[in-house]
Amino acid sequence: MAFGTQDEADEVMNEINMTPLVDVMLVLLIIFIITIPVMKHSVNVDLPRATNQPEDAKPETVRLSVDAEGTYYWNETRLEDSQLDGMLQEASARQPQPELHIRGDKAVRYERVAQAMAAAQRAGVRKIGFITEPPAR
Repeated sequence: MAFGTQDEADEVMNEINMTPLVDVMLVLLIIFIITIPVMKHSVNVDLPRATNQPEDAKPETVRLSVDAEGTYYWNETRLEDSQLDGMLQEASARQPQPELHIRGDKAVRYERVAQAMAAAQRAGVRKIGFITEPPAR
């Protein structure tokens, strides 16, 4: 009958012993708690104090419209083709530079809109957008 007790002791354990795992986790936690403040390398600097007002200078928006006949309008003011380059040069020189919104009629030839975009690029306008109508539902 002594053999029966030996067999019971040799049985495979089906449970994981969590005690060593918890011990390792606690040691790691203590190590991190101690080393985190040491890892923080910062130089204490007494910065000067200054008062200033935040500037909310939003650039204006310039609307360049092209009607069905191919005529240019600068903020609802009619432009000749020869005036377009000068107006774009003037707008690109402003600080902050205004955004150019191009509104092209759907019946106008694409060539007229492309000419306006090329003139804006030559003038140095960096922000160009297109205004469209959402589809009717």
